[in-house]
Amino acid sequence: MTSPLAPGLFVTGTDTGVGKTAVGCALLRLAHRAGRSFVPFKPVETGCPSPALAPDAEALCRAAASPVPVVDVTAATFRLPAAPAVAAAAAGAAVDIDGLLAHAHRLRARGDGLLVESAGGLLVPYHGSITAADLAASLGLPILVVARAALGTINHTALTLSEIRRRALPLAGVILAETSSGSHDPALDSTAQIQAVTGVRPLGLLPFVPDAEPDRLADALIAALGIATVSELLAAR
Repeated sequence: MTSPLAPGLFVTGTDTGVGKTAVGCALLRLAHRAGRSFVPFKPVETGCPSPALAPDAEALCRAAASPVPVVDVTAATFRLPAAPAVAAAAAGAAVDIDGLLAHAHRLRARGDGLLVESAGGLLVPYHGSITAADLAASLGLPILVVARAALGTINHTALTLSEIRRRALPLAGVILAETSSGSHDPALDSTAQIQAVTGVRPLGLLPFVPDAEPDRLADALIAALGIATVSELLAAR
């Protein structure tokens, strides 16, 4: 199943906990404000307190103003906070890749855009050797990379972009995200250095938003990227 889904984005990170959900929620709320029904999809969520509780999926669903029930936003949940393949194995299960792709296509048909948030980074395994990068390729969606705005991000971002290029995957851009108050040090000059090393200039920096409320995240992302850049992201295909 390799036909592209468009428009849409595949949001991945340079690591876990880098701000993917915050960026995803901001984009979904901005799409909603623009009168567009973007459907969120978190293929697998790990670290869930119970099968019925998926915090990231719930946050994405709220930000999108619930175009689909929250139960449909994720295809599989696991308790262990680990890579999907590892968390599934710990539960005596395996991630159904064909099922994930079919689920994505069903969700795409229920809106006019699809925003997929992967688990962790680009090479996190979902089943055997199949990674988030393989899911992005199968879905045909451009990749938006979220990178932590902190020490170490130049190397992590460069490695992620190198893998995207190696696989000839479409890149929508890079967004830096501050994951805690004061974690971003402007003296590190991450934006200029990432551009110098990779040739890709990050689109902007999403500052830390204390309560992660969708409208506040949306306002912060607009301030950081500008309306034109956000509009381009929401039209990506």
